[in-house]
Amino acid sequence: MQILLWTISIALAAAAGYGVYRADVKRGTPHPWLTATLRGIVMLLALLLILAPAITITKNETQKPVILFLQDNSASIAMALGKDSTNYNKAAQQLGDKLGDKYKVVTWGFGTDVQTDSTFRYTQQSTDIANALSKAQEYYGAQNLGAVILASDGRYNQGSNPLYQQLSLQSPLYTVGIGDSAQQKDLRITQVYSNKTATLNSQFEIRTDVLATLCNGYNNSLQLLEGGNVIATSNIAVNSDRYDRSVSFSVKADKAGLHHYTIQAPVVDGEKNIANNKKDVFVEVVEDKKDILIAAASPHPDINAIKEALQGLDGYKLTVRMAYELPSFRDYDVVILHQLPSMQMNNARDIASVKKPMWFIMGMQSNPGATQSLFSNYKLAMQMQPVDAYPAYNNAFNSFIVPQNLQAVLDKMPPLNVPVAKMEAIGGMDVLFNQRGGQLPLWAVHNTTTPLAITTGEGLWRWRIYEYKNFNTHNTIDECIRQTIAFLAVNVNDKPFYVSLPKYVWSDQEVITLNAYLLNATSQQVNTPDVQLSIADANGKKQDFSFERAGSAYKLNTGTWAEGNYSYTARTVYNGTTHTAAGSFVVTHTPLEQMESGADYALLYGLSNKYNGNFVPAKNIASLYDSISKNTNIKPVIQSDITAVPLIDWKWYFLLILIFAVAEWLLRKYWLAQ
Repeated sequence: MQILLWTISIALAAAAGYGVYRADVKRGTPHPWLTATLRGIVMLLALLLILAPAITITKNETQKPVILFLQDNSASIAMALGKDSTNYNKAAQQLGDKLGDKYKVVTWGFGTDVQTDSTFRYTQQSTDIANALSKAQEYYGAQNLGAVILASDGRYNQGSNPLYQQLSLQSPLYTVGIGDSAQQKDLRITQVYSNKTATLNSQFEIRTDVLATLCNGYNNSLQLLEGGNVIATSNIAVNSDRYDRSVSFSVKADKAGLHHYTIQAPVVDGEKNIANNKKDVFVEVVEDKKDILIAAASPHPDINAIKEALQGLDGYKLTVRMAYELPSFRDYDVVILHQLPSMQMNNARDIASVKKPMWFIMGMQSNPGATQSLFSNYKLAMQMQPVDAYPAYNNAFNSFIVPQNLQAVLDKMPPLNVPVAKMEAIGGMDVLFNQRGGQLPLWAVHNTTTPLAITTGEGLWRWRIYEYKNFNTHNTIDECIRQTIAFLAVNVNDKPFYVSLPKYVWSDQEVITLNAYLLNATSQQVNTPDVQLSIADANGKKQDFSFERAGSAYKLNTGTWAEGNYSYTARTVYNGTTHTAAGSFVVTHTPLEQMESGADYALLYGLSNKYNGNFVPAKNIASLYDSISKNTNIKPVIQSDITAVPLIDWKWYFLLILIFAVAEWLLRKYWLAQ
């Protein structure tokens, strides 16, 4: 189109110039070609301004490939390098300077997060390799990223395994191994599993994973301590150089309050790293008994299965009612709805009006439309004919602790009778069991302001029978039922004002946040009045804060805190009444960088192989220059920038038209005067 407009403009300008030339020849004007040329130029410039008001300008710019150097800046690198840190830093900087002659070199440090300064200080208290690679792709993915150099010991203690991370990284990844890859004698406690809340006089489980390397022949007792006193032990006998097992302790909740337990493993002879030989866990024991209501559409063996699972637990008072005799839901702490609302009794409006933790167990008597109306955060599709759905455990589930042998039990379980064809969560949903070979959640929980649980089929009674048939016990299925009820019950709070924390135990590297909720007379959240908070340490020293309003609730970011025990008190005045809420939390110093010893060269080699790069030990870091410079796929790119420039923005363009027009006029005046 631009060429056509220019052609028309030139043709019209030439025609105008030719007409002026013929007229000036007849007049006998001296040098008619000059005035004709000036007239043609003026016409061309004017026509271009009208017909082609903007012209396209192309600028070509050569961009050097970017070489991104990702340096592990965590504390474990300082320990791995030791006295060689100065030599390594010098070699890494020399490599960067040499690459800088041909490429654009960018250096990032990473640990807890990515940083662009203080790269070789090695002070970060955790390592997240997956996050660093993700940030590299996010920031440079659309640019000419020639290569990524990852220098690390391969040990990560935050984020996902980078080997299984799904990245569309098209550039080669070169890895530099720092530290000694030889295995060291080490016994460590890796993970601890426990519910954060237990009911007074109940029995609860604390479980931990123990990993031992090169400790063959070690035989000792793992200890569970409270207040420095041993309350339980479990013997471990290591019979190989690579030992991995789970250890469980059963604890009696005999006193209300926040309990601090320590799991400790005796040191192995010759073990250098003993920082990972113990773990702390905190459990709050609550003494109030919870009222549980099972509301059912009709008698069903599932109801008896739930009753038997909860028998003997002092923390619950259980009531069973059928649809024709339902009491007020407001009188109970947790409501289990078995196939309600049903086709015969649509009480969805009554259910929705009560903000109580609920467990929905669906079946063929469930009313599809009424049930869907209760789930604002779910897309639910039900079907007339139920299907048999076998359960599959979801390993990512983390809302409560599941029994150790759960997977073995599920393999023997019959299917649930499921009337649900599809269920999708708009918000967050933690799925305990999925349909085997499918995507339908069979058993899930949702931790919101009013938590809920959903089981999309009936047949829990058959699960208990089959477990007893194959394992001579009901404990596994019963524990899943108990933990679901406990999940709902511990979130019950009938107080008009309360403060909640995501957890009781925090690291001294974490920012501690608190949420506060104020309810009016109709149990609706309000945040009209101000809320003050006071936090005191073990010595009684206090700091005062004010909550910020967030939606219809309150939120407060208190920053990081030093290691120790803290208590808090929140206060507000609403409608002339003073409300207070108190609690406590613990801040621990967790040396994540000391939880594992040595370097993981296998992970670094796997990453370089996955992304078409090379692996080199730190002492050979200089050799990466040859590997990168000889890679023919790493080359500059020419980026063309095409812009349309309006002629009206060029003031000199109008000046040019004026100059040529005035020049023609002056020549004519001069020749006419002679």
